[in-house]
Order: sequence, then structure tokens, then C-alpha cells
Amino acid sequence: MTAAEWLIWARGPGFNLAVSIMLIGIVIRLFEIFMLGRAPTLYEQKGEQMSSGIARIFRLFKLHHSGNNTTWYAGIASYVFHIGLVVIGLFYVPHIMIANKVWGLSWPGLPSPVIDALAVISMIALLVKLIIRLTDAVQIKISNFEDYLVWLLTFLPFLTGYMAFHRMGFSYQGLLATHILSVELLMAVLPFSKLVHSVTIFISRWYNGAIAGSKGVTYE
Repeated sequence: MTAAEWLIWARGPGFNLAVSIMLIGIVIRLFEIFMLGRAPTLYEQKGEQMSSGIARIFRLFKLHHSGNNTTWYAGIASYVFHIGLVVIGLFYVPHIMIANKVWGLSWPGLPSPVIDALAVISMIALLVKLIIRLTDAVQIKISNFEDYLVWLLTFLPFLTGYMAFHRMGFSYQGLLATHILSVELLMAVLPFSKLVHSVTIFISRWYNGAIAGSKGVTYE
């Protein structure tokens, strides 16, 4: 297939396939989670579950310096990357055009130089996280192949998008097709990897907070 044909496939059948796999996978994962149920409560309720669950969600968004500088730097890098991911995903004009084509929605975008700078900062943050994972004694022990694969699949859309924006190396059609395909690969893998935390994070945090709250634990 030529670069133009790859681009046509990525924009059409490839996109539909990736979205279908992602949505079906997420539904299956959520079904598995909720089918686990909850063990019966055999202890006396000492607190309110709903407010404790909500408090737990927001408390874990706050960075806490535990005295370990490596963990602190990894936390900052994570925040920088996630902010960059959300802003680029939602406010880059070509991304908004896709949303308008698929769902009929539109909103103001950010200037391209701002998005470009955020892409570079996000890639640096991801590289910092990789370096920490490769050098920190604890991170080395708890990391496995999936962690590095997820990192690569997350990094590639930033890199290919940056290369396409700057017309680096190959034809623009080829670069754009590669960027779109890297995003679609990330979407397809998301429900079946640790990336699914992007969907389940609020559920798990609320659940843990609710259980703790019912036992009388409070969060400041």
C-alpha cells in the first residue's frame, strides 16, 4: 500500500476498527469489575461512604512529597504528561475537526506553537519517567514488559505527531498515516493493558475511599 492508501485506511476503516475494539473492550472490563460484587459488610458502619469516596478521588490528585526525590520527580513528570495529553487531545485544531466530523461538536482550539511546545514538554516528561523506571532500584523490580510496552505506545503518538507537524523525514501523508495508526493502536490496546486505569481510576478510588470511610477513616 502507498502512503496515501494507508492514510485513507487509517482515517476510515482503521479508525472505526480501533474505536470498536476500544469500546467493546472497555465494556467487557467494566462488566468484569462490577460482576466481582462486594463482600457483605460484617462490621459496624462508622462513617459515610459517598463523601469518603469522593474525598479519596480528589485527595490522590495531590502530590505528596514522601522524602523520596525520585518518586517526587516521577509524580511531577506524570502530571506534566497527563496535562499535555489532555490539552493536546482536546485543543489541537485538527483534533477538534475530527470531533466535529464524528460527533458534530466544535470548540475553540489553541495556537499551533502552544500545542507544539506542549508536545515537546510531554515527550520530555515521558522520557523522565522512562529514565526513572530504568534507574530506580524499586522501579526496576516492579516493572515488567507491559510497563515498557505501554510507555512506548503512549510515546509514539506524541513523537509521530511532532514529526508530522514539522514534516520530518518522510512524506507528509506517510507521517500523518503513521501518527493516526499509532493513536489507533493505543486505543485498541487500552482496555487490555494497564492503560485501562484511564477509565477505571475514578471507580477504584471511590470504592477504596468508600470502604475506608465506612470503617471510620477520614481524609484531610
